[in-house]
Amino acid sequence: MTEPTKAGWGKDARVIVLICAAHFVSHYHLMLLPPILELVKTQFGASYLEIGVAFTAFNIVSAALQAPAGFLVDRIGPRRVLTAGLVLGAVALVFIALVPTYWALLVAYAFLGLANTVYHPADYAILSASIDPKRIGRAFSIHTFSGYLGSGVAPSIVILSAGLWGWSGAALVAAAMGGVVASMLLTFGAILVRPSPAPTTARAASTASQSPSENGWRLLFSAPILRNLFFFMLLALSNGGLQTYGVVALGALHGTPATIANIALSGYLLLSAAGVLLGGVIADRTRHHQWVATCCFVATSAMVVLIGWVNLGAAALVVVMSAGGLLNGIIQPSRDMMVRAVTPPGSFGKVFGFVSTGFNIGGVVSPLLYATLMDRGEPRLVFAFIVAFILLAILTLVTRPRPATTGAPVARPAE
Repeated sequence: MTEPTKAGWGKDARVIVLICAAHFVSHYHLMLLPPILELVKTQFGASYLEIGVAFTAFNIVSAALQAPAGFLVDRIGPRRVLTAGLVLGAVALVFIALVPTYWALLVAYAFLGLANTVYHPADYAILSASIDPKRIGRAFSIHTFSGYLGSGVAPSIVILSAGLWGWSGAALVAAAMGGVVASMLLTFGAILVRPSPAPTTARAASTASQSPSENGWRLLFSAPILRNLFFFMLLALSNGGLQTYGVVALGALHGTPATIANIALSGYLLLSAAGVLLGGVIADRTRHHQWVATCCFVATSAMVVLIGWVNLGAAALVVVMSAGGLLNGIIQPSRDMMVRAVTPPGSFGKVFGFVSTGFNIGGVVSPLLYATLMDRGEPRLVFAFIVAFILLAILTLVTRPRPATTGAPVARPAE
């Protein structure tokens, strides 16, 4: 098998298309229900809280099983696990479309949560092994961008599908997307490779000589990996506050009209997507990923302080939040490169699966924290907590030891 360092852009591009198609579908599935929430609520005669239980089931299953999914990726191969996750997600959506009851919705979303566990560990394992190392930062950035794209186009496609065929038709369209990408992986997935556990450096040889427990859960609970888990959680806590409660907090603090605040939020999200692509180029041109993230975080915290403590005009608010979104996007590829730098060969699946649970943990805590602050009439504390989480994230970066240099992972079929 040709090693990834000898691969050209053509092969890398085919790998990126396959993996990004899967990531697009995963984010599309995440955004299936919100645009048609009223339709589904009416269909089931349920409350918002009862529908919210479905999202909770999704996140609990994802948080509990994402690390085990990473172990499975490393054991049997990322291609098989990724294909199975796409098929499982499609089956869950077909089930809820054909059995339109509230309890079926809960079961379907629990299985969607299980399907969601495979994407990050499988995607990053394949990209790390398949892509030329000098292009891996851009590959990570395009992967992240494909998720943004899936979330961005989902509302319009879901609403159009529901208008034509009802909410169950929208679910079947989403299921069909998963089926198509699973078929693509089965048909064209032979080009995908995964890391071999065979050592290529002294450090890797030492890792390979460890027992399974030392190279498994002991690895995940080592200081470098736990630092990245904490970092991912802080990202979710800060971004969740700004994206979910920023609009209402601005209204309560400064009387900012919802239309203006939402335009500013849209600018933040759109420029975040652009920043991801720019961040990929930067990540491929530097080894100092922690300092790229630190500089962007310092500027982002200044943006949050500015909008939280100063009543900006409409134009200034849009410009400032859009700039903050660009910086937030630039951080993402460096985030992934920092995880890759401390991951031994053959462990990409379990490590990326484990640290990604930080997103789920933050996703559970964030709504409860910021909703409580708003209910108590403390909108400025929303921004204060966002800044605090950003500063804690910076602390994890500036105290991060420099990783040892490792050789390129040996590649083998992704299976």
